[in-house]
Formats: sequence, C-alpha cells, structure tokens
Amino acid sequence: MSGKRIIYQVLTRLWGNGRLSAWDKESLDYLHTLGVDYIWFTGIPRHASGKAFVKGDPGSPYAITDWYDINPYLADDPASRMEEFQALVSRVHSAGLKCIIDFIPNHVACDYNGRLARYNWCDGDWTDTLKLDWSNPATVDEFARVLRFWAGLGVDGFRCDMVELVPAYALGRLMADIKAEFPGLLWIAEVYKRDNYRRYIRELGFDLLYDKSGVYDILRGVMDGSRSARELSWNWQYLGEIQDNMLNFLENHDEQRIASPFFAGGVERAWASIAYAMLFNSASWMFYAGEEVGEDAAGSSDGRTSIFDWCKPAGLAHLYAGIHGENSLESKEQDTLARYRRLSTLSRSPLFRYGGVWDLCYCNQDTPGFDPDLNAAFVRYDGSEAMLVLCNFSSRVVSTDIRIPQELKEIAAIDKSEATLHAPAFGYSLLKCK
Repeated sequence: MSGKRIIYQVLTRLWGNGRLSAWDKESLDYLHTLGVDYIWFTGIPRHASGKAFVKGDPGSPYAITDWYDINPYLADDPASRMEEFQALVSRVHSAGLKCIIDFIPNHVACDYNGRLARYNWCDGDWTDTLKLDWSNPATVDEFARVLRFWAGLGVDGFRCDMVELVPAYALGRLMADIKAEFPGLLWIAEVYKRDNYRRYIRELGFDLLYDKSGVYDILRGVMDGSRSARELSWNWQYLGEIQDNMLNFLENHDEQRIASPFFAGGVERAWASIAYAMLFNSASWMFYAGEEVGEDAAGSSDGRTSIFDWCKPAGLAHLYAGIHGENSLESKEQDTLARYRRLSTLSRSPLFRYGGVWDLCYCNQDTPGFDPDLNAAFVRYDGSEAMLVLCNFSSRVVSTDIRIPQELKEIAAIDKSEATLHAPAFGYSLLKCK
C-alpha cells in the first residue's frame, strides 16, 4: 500500500507570469506547506495556436500539434525552451517533488504533422482535434517513442486523458512496455465509468483513477440537494479493495470552481465535502491551483477557469504575489488557505495516510441528531491511535452521540461505545477516541 498522495494541478501558463521560470524556489517551497508530492503541469507539450480551427486564444492544451516540443510562450527564451523545461524538472526534483504531464492518447490537433495515424473526424465537439487510429501499428509505435522521450527528460508520471475512448488492450500493452523501462512512473487515468475501475487498475496497470462518478459526483449532489450522503457509504462498499487507487478532487480544469456561483458559491459551504474527500480513506487528493485560496473564476461565464483563452484568475494572482512577498492575501483567502493546510497536514499524517477506515453511518441511522442523508461519520485507526470524523453537509449545526460498534472497538482498541461530536453548518469535527 503506497498511501495517500497529494497532487497539485496547475495550468502552467497561469502561474505567475506564465513562464516555466515562475516555478522558482519560493513556489516550490510553498507546495511543501500543502504536503504536495507531485505537480501536474498542465499544458506543457506544444498545442495548436493561432489558426482558424483553434478554440480560443492561445488554444487548448489538449490539441497537441507537436509531441516533441513544448509551448514557446512558456519559455523566457523560446529558442531554449526545451532546456528551460529540463531546468524546471531539475528544480522540482531538487525540491523533493515530482512532476506529471498529460498524455493524450485519443486525439491530436488538426494540424498535427507527426507519425500518429489519424481519422478525418473528431469526438463530440472537439473540433480542434482529430481522432487517432489505434488499429494502425504506427500509432502505438509512435506513442511509445513519445512516452520514452518525456520519461527520459525526467518526467515522473502521466495523467492519461480520456482513456475510455482508446482501445484498452493496446493501451495496456503500451503501458506495460514503458513500465518495464521506467518502473517508477505514476500513471493516472481520467476514467468516468465506475464499471471500468477495476479493469483499468488490474488489466492496464493504472496507479490512480479519477473517482469522478463516485466521490466527486456524490458530494456535489449532496451539496446541491439532489443526492443523499448515504451514497458515500455505498460508493465505499463498491470500491472495496481499490480504495487506494482512487484520486479524489473537488476541482480540476474540467470542473467548476467550488467558490463560483455555479457550484457552491463560496468555500465556506464546502468544508464538509473537502474534509470527506481528503480524510475518509487512503485515496489520494488533488488540488487545482488557486482552489486553496477560494479562486472563483469570476471572469468566466460558466464557473470554470478557461483552458482555451488567456485569463488572469484573481485568486491565483494573489496567491503567487503572496508567496513572493509582494502583497498579502485578502483575509478570506488567508483563512481558506489556512484551513486547507490544516486538512492537508492531517491527511498526510500516518493515521490518515495509511490507517484503516470504518464507516459508521450504518450503525447511526437512528441516532438522535444524526441525519444519514446530510451527515457522514467514520473512524480512521491504526495500531496507536483512532480519530472519529463527523462531516455535516447541512446548513444547521449538528450535535450527536455517534455510536461505535463492538467489532470496531475490538479491532481499533477503542474503549468507548459512543462519542459526542458537534459539527458546524457545512463543516466537520474531529475527536480522538483512543
């Protein structure tokens, strides 16, 4: 069991001045305060820009035009951009961190001019791309070269885009070949169908999978009143032995910002959900840059930070400036960051990183003060300690005596049969019970 990992996703062109050099010592030191293990640098391989078919300006980082190059706008000296990327990788490693980039196996930009075999059509409305032909051996051979190229530059892992649209057998064989040469790589799959989870772990060998159709969708539904917190227990039971292979998140480049009016309208309504996603089991956690200060995508029309256009998210700008001592974060941003840091520090402790988890909702259905549709309770335990967590997704304060079953008392060496907790509206509470 590898335990919980913390991943920090950043659309690279939005950090600081948008150059690779903006990832300096201060920025990397900052990530240590969040307990980050891996940085997912989104938008590194060169994508299409400045042409009629391109969406937005400078365009989508998921419409790759050259797999052996990086975007010139990321470099201080575009002519030396690959050297600057290698310097970035070295800085990341020297800081004790690891770096991830995207691997996009389903499509390329319409103007791609390499050796990948392509159809003359695209999936859905991705009109800036062309679908790749995986039945052609040239595609597998070329992608093997691509993955070796980036791994050879020191990249530590790949977040694999829309893998369910690619033939699984061919992708699995490709991954197996690359793993044999670079066994330390981390492989993350963007997977949406829960019925595919075990297949992509056991047959293809992915280390982490998005739990989008599980934890993310359920928490979001509980927050907007369309789903019950009971479903969190059902999801836990469904996942079973693959808990450690899940990647939990509440934001990424595809999803709406928590603080936007299209989602929660403020991070203060999301702390129970954040705590649950970070603490419930040893699943990994992913930040999206700016989330930790309540970035709200105020300049967008849909609550998402655009991946197609030049934009300057205010919260992200405040964060970068604060890291570099140029100004202070606003008080609300400071409070949000402090609360995220507390949760992240807790999630990285041995108890929450490796310990066992016991869902208590089944034995508290009728407990006074506990609403199984709006509350969740669980214990994290190991050989030396145990912690009871109560997450309250409702708008009222919850006070309840959580029952602890005899079997758990014996396994975790807990000497009490119940414990009283008080959780604020939309918040959570913790209680040591050993």
